[in-house]
Amino acid sequence: MSFPTDLEIALSAEIKHIREIADKIGIDREDLEYYGKYKAKIPLKYIDEEKIKNSKLILVSAINPTPAGEGKTTVSVGLCDGLNKIGKKTIAVLREPSLGPVFGIKGGAAGGGFAQVIPMVDINLHFTGDFSAVEKANNLLSALIDNNLQDKKRTLNIDPRTIVWKRVMDMNDRSLRHIIVGLGGSNNGITREEGFNITPASEVMAILCLSKDFEDLKNRLGNIFIGYSFDKKPIYARDLNAEGAMAILLKDAIRPNLVQTLEGNPAILHGGPFANIAQGTNTIIATKTGLSLADYVVTEAGFGADLGAEKFLHIKGYYSGLKPAAYVLVATIRALRYHGGAKKGEYENPNLSFVEKGIENLKKHIENAFKFGLKPIIAINHFVTDSDEEINFVKEECEKLGVKAILADEFTKGGEGMINLAEEVVNCAANCGNNFQPLYRVEDAVEHKIETIAKEVYGADAVVFSQKALNQLKSIYNLGLDKLPICMAKTQKSLSDDEKKIGRPKGFKVTVREFEFAAGAGFIIPILGDMMRMPGLPSVPAAEGMDIDKFGKITGLS
Repeated sequence: MSFPTDLEIALSAEIKHIREIADKIGIDREDLEYYGKYKAKIPLKYIDEEKIKNSKLILVSAINPTPAGEGKTTVSVGLCDGLNKIGKKTIAVLREPSLGPVFGIKGGAAGGGFAQVIPMVDINLHFTGDFSAVEKANNLLSALIDNNLQDKKRTLNIDPRTIVWKRVMDMNDRSLRHIIVGLGGSNNGITREEGFNITPASEVMAILCLSKDFEDLKNRLGNIFIGYSFDKKPIYARDLNAEGAMAILLKDAIRPNLVQTLEGNPAILHGGPFANIAQGTNTIIATKTGLSLADYVVTEAGFGADLGAEKFLHIKGYYSGLKPAAYVLVATIRALRYHGGAKKGEYENPNLSFVEKGIENLKKHIENAFKFGLKPIIAINHFVTDSDEEINFVKEECEKLGVKAILADEFTKGGEGMINLAEEVVNCAANCGNNFQPLYRVEDAVEHKIETIAKEVYGADAVVFSQKALNQLKSIYNLGLDKLPICMAKTQKSLSDDEKKIGRPKGFKVTVREFEFAAGAGFIIPILGDMMRMPGLPSVPAAEGMDIDKFGKITGLS
């Protein structure tokens, strides 16, 4: 008998009414805003800064992944269940999925196997409408900009050639990257070049994730940079009086979403920026809510640790003051084979020689953790194709570096398969002496901050700036935005900016092709290599394998 699909497992689960989950963590049922029986929003009043000081934050990240990912969410959910099994009051605090990957190649973001958050179908589709609200707020600002260009009586004299604000939609659609708007005559607006980003790349999403409260959200929205007037004056969203209306559209989205794991433990899902083109972590509000309601919070940072964890520490940590008490680094044997030179079709075949070469990628991420003042715990996300020989080799190599590697069996066993990892996390949170220290100061020059990340985290020899990037860098300094954290836009498949450089590349340079910046969210975005903020669909999209029958039964969703 074959192992059931994620969807089959999720649909067969015994799901509790969301009020029972709220009871577990002390949320008054009257405070919940229900979205059906199994989803609810939590008011911001449950954030308790004093309680946060005594709670433990567990950060989960990974090595550079294969195209299918390393299972950070699955491990995070399983670890939450494992910690609850050993009597630790724990909440998983995770990001919401984007429809782009769901219908593209990567699938959903609700975990997998017997380590999932449910209701899985709802979570992976429209959920509570947060992404839609972000999209609408973003596109309201776009409409206000074009309206101002059209209105000659109340004009801000915006130079259309300088407008950097783009529309967004939550779908992979490469044909919308570069478009022309305002065609069809003067009644249809001013003709100009435009484009779309995917919703997780919207600055509104970043702002939602970094705001501490509703007032902070509104202020950040007002600080969004739009472009310049013809007389070179910078124009912000507040100049269009846009922040109030945008905030109204986000009035529900700012509140975290409460759901549950397959084992009936609480999980909070909120926000969903990608880690390769944005900051890759859930909201500060959600994380602080979790820390206020539980003794342990398990959260994950997207893609490889060179992206997700670095951004969690340098951006989210900077704005929230949060530091991880323990750090879990996820690795799969198949990814180590990939980094050791295995080709597509060989990832699932046991081969110690590939793992021996690929282990260098894991070692680099371990070294990086120590640079941040963190002692990682390695979670070997287990697959049936892993050989004992390969697993033992990874454990021995990690032991030589002074860290523990523990088999994570959450996919097939749920929380029961994570007890060993949970016990080590509790031990490390109490005794490892983790004390995060940033690798740069935000006051440093932009070039220095970028070079620090490139050299220390990626292992690059140098950073090369294109002429376009140098010109844009002058604007960042002129606008006084240089004292902000850095949010690198880089491929997740390599430590370098070239996805073909697998393992632990050496003797390479990274190239900053251009800059974007998020004045409202509060970070600078160097774009490395060929990164796009609007992905395309693969040759065979996951959407082609999905269906729904006359009874409303969905198949093919993962």
